[in-house]
Amino acid sequence: MKPAAFAYHAPDSLAAALALKADLGDEARFLAGGQSLIPAMNFRVAQPAALVDLNRLSELDYVRVEADELRIGALTRQRRLERDPLIRRHARLLWEAAPHIAHPQIRNRGTLGGSLAHADPAAELPVVVTALNGRLRARSTRGERWINAEEFFIGLFTTALEPDEMLVEVALPPLPPAAGAAFVEVARRHGDYALLGVAAVVTLQADGPRLRLVYLNAGEGPVVARAAAAALQGRALTPAVIDEIAALAAERDIQPIGSLHASPDYQRHLARVLTRRALVTALERAVEAR
Repeated sequence: MKPAAFAYHAPDSLAAALALKADLGDEARFLAGGQSLIPAMNFRVAQPAALVDLNRLSELDYVRVEADELRIGALTRQRRLERDPLIRRHARLLWEAAPHIAHPQIRNRGTLGGSLAHADPAAELPVVVTALNGRLRARSTRGERWINAEEFFIGLFTTALEPDEMLVEVALPPLPPAAGAAFVEVARRHGDYALLGVAAVVTLQADGPRLRLVYLNAGEGPVVARAAAAALQGRALTPAVIDEIAALAAERDIQPIGSLHASPDYQRHLARVLTRRALVTALERAVEAR
């Protein structure tokens, strides 16, 4: 199929892109990698009256460290996430998850900001940014604001961005001392959408370990396992406790809806298995970092 007719704009600066969006309003969509938007337009699921192409905005393509935070521009290609040494050093969880995103051809074009703004509940990047307590910077002609990741993703394919705002940057704080992280997922074939996945962060503290679990394809967005994390308070991460936490997360925290390839019951089974794997690996890495 072919998309419906649309106007095309290719600004050469962030200011020009924001001005266009302010003028065109809801009728316009930003175009970055286009790996989600263009197929939706071809099937006419999305029919924007205008596209504002961001690919000339090299100012949004960067990876750098500022004040101990890893800062990544929204136009940074997903392929770079798995290759950049700064990402491997400062955000290993992101580096580890990046190769799971679709296929190399898609990662060559897809962008960090595009994936986050699209907010697909089966996508890896929203889960990782949420697990790492990331902050997202939004800009418009009215100014800018920072949004915490947990507040950014608010529903199925829905974010806290206002109609005239653009996601321009992601900031990831360093992991605490004596912390380890891991990402695991299961897909029918490598590159397919994951049937389920989980990012785990374990932090060892004097009064006991702290836990953060975030799931993909387990609800309408990144699902934070609050009941499982609360159950760990004051307890060691023994094999028995890990099994208990995995079961609790699968039964109480996630809300899988199932699909052609995985029923909700099977997704809950996967959550138990993958949570155990992720926690064991994250705990080992936390011990190594201590």
